Amino acid sequence: MEIEKLADVIGAHVLRAPGHSAAAAPVTGATLRAQQVRPGDLFAALPGIRVHGADFAQHALDSGAVAVLTDQAGIDRAALIEHPAVREGRVSLLVHDDPRGVLGAASALIYGDPSSRLKVLGVTGTSGKTTTTYLLESALQAAGFGTGLVGTVETRIAGDRLDSAFTTPEAPDLQALLAVMVEHRVTYVPMEVSSHALAMSRVSGTKFAVGAFTNLSQDHLDFHRDMEDYFQAKALLFDGRAEHEVVCIDTKWGERLVRPHTITVSTAGDATWSATDVRAYPTGEQTFTAHGPDDLEMHVRLRLPGPFNVANALLAIGILHAAGVPTWAIERGLAEVDVPGRMERVALGQDFTAVVDYSHKPGAVAAVLDAARAQVDGKVIVVLGCGGDRDVAKRPLMGEAAARRSELLIVTDDNPRSEDPADIRAAMLAGAQEVPAAQRGDVIEIGDRRAAIAAAVERAEPGDIVVVAGKGHETGQEVAGVVHPFSDREELAAALRLCLGQRPKEPEETDVRRGQGDEEAS
Repeated sequence: MEIEKLADVIGAHVLRAPGHSAAAAPVTGATLRAQQVRPGDLFAALPGIRVHGADFAQHALDSGAVAVLTDQAGIDRAALIEHPAVREGRVSLLVHDDPRGVLGAASALIYGDPSSRLKVLGVTGTSGKTTTTYLLESALQAAGFGTGLVGTVETRIAGDRLDSAFTTPEAPDLQALLAVMVEHRVTYVPMEVSSHALAMSRVSGTKFAVGAFTNLSQDHLDFHRDMEDYFQAKALLFDGRAEHEVVCIDTKWGERLVRPHTITVSTAGDATWSATDVRAYPTGEQTFTAHGPDDLEMHVRLRLPGPFNVANALLAIGILHAAGVPTWAIERGLAEVDVPGRMERVALGQDFTAVVDYSHKPGAVAAVLDAARAQVDGKVIVVLGCGGDRDVAKRPLMGEAAARRSELLIVTDDNPRSEDPADIRAAMLAGAQEVPAAQRGDVIEIGDRRAAIAAAVERAEPGDIVVVAGKGHETGQEVAGVVHPFSDREELAAALRLCLGQRPKEPEETDVRRGQGDEEAS
């Protein structure tokens, strides 16, 4: 991509050292991380809360960046303007009032506008994004399409797996991923779209075949001013950038997104797509009939429990139908899905149910425990913590939701990050104690998460269900800036083996799925 063309398209002003008017080398890549610059890259030096990206320009320019996109404040930074490559005219400076806002469009241009050659299916909402994208991917594969996947647990390119750092990658990384997907003959890309990504323009420059909305409940109020600000960020996906829009209207937030052309889904009322004859089975499976436009019906079987997964599946059906996927492939694909860390069973022959789930917000905790209650006749035992350096207001609400819906709540640590874990647990316990004694089960505190999981298993009896909630697929626990290896699935399995008197699993037998989540993680 030639510098002048790039600047013209994004509306940036090009600066070069006096006496150096000749065009610089063309841009062949883009990044906003100085340490990841390769020769030929555009380095996006963005303003931040504490530092400015231009302060790291020396590393980027020494590594071969041929252009820098920044604002006027960045231009004034000595690390940039005094670098020999800038003074000698070997680097072009692209100046824009909102460099982050145009970075997505710039990255799309540099990587050949890959989303125009793909059908990107974007899913936003508080809960259900990951499950919905896995449902989409399975149905698309059943239909024989080449697929990619972008989300919290992992990124997949035509079956090859990559770790995910963010739910939705930064704009240059996203466009690079999409370009590689084009090279690998991918045609459909289910993608989770976080509120952070929308608010921070990470998906600017991305064309969506379908934009979809699951639900909204309290979360991320450490980033958003309030629920209305959170909603408005999600609503950006429905500003006309998607060819089709599919919205679950089971909440007031979804109803606000409906326009004349919107495809609606609902488990409880009239909509373009609705569900009847829902039947849940003790195995956790469930079936229902989906009713769509022109009297279309689909008979759906899911391995995933809970009413919220009926809503997720119905949303997936609406997306897939809008994208032109045949009915038979949708039915087959949805029946084959298990989602890592989402009501994921750990079954080693014990006489009670044990599951790991990613629920880390009040609404999700309530929904998961209601689903757990419907699966068993015995007690509901839940292990739950809250993440540090995140929305503090949700902690007592999560404690309250768990205490109200369980016979035993074990409050423990999640990812305390830089906070004192005891303070986080205290906030959760305060919420739990607000529930009248007659309306809640026992509540105990065990800070060590491994010990908390073991205690839950020790207390389980035939017919009970143990729910280890909060971390789901994650394979690390962040404490005081250090990420220690930790998997709820592996710890739950280890506790079950000990309970059953089985030998410990050897390290080489362990199936570790990487992925530590992002700003939309716990």
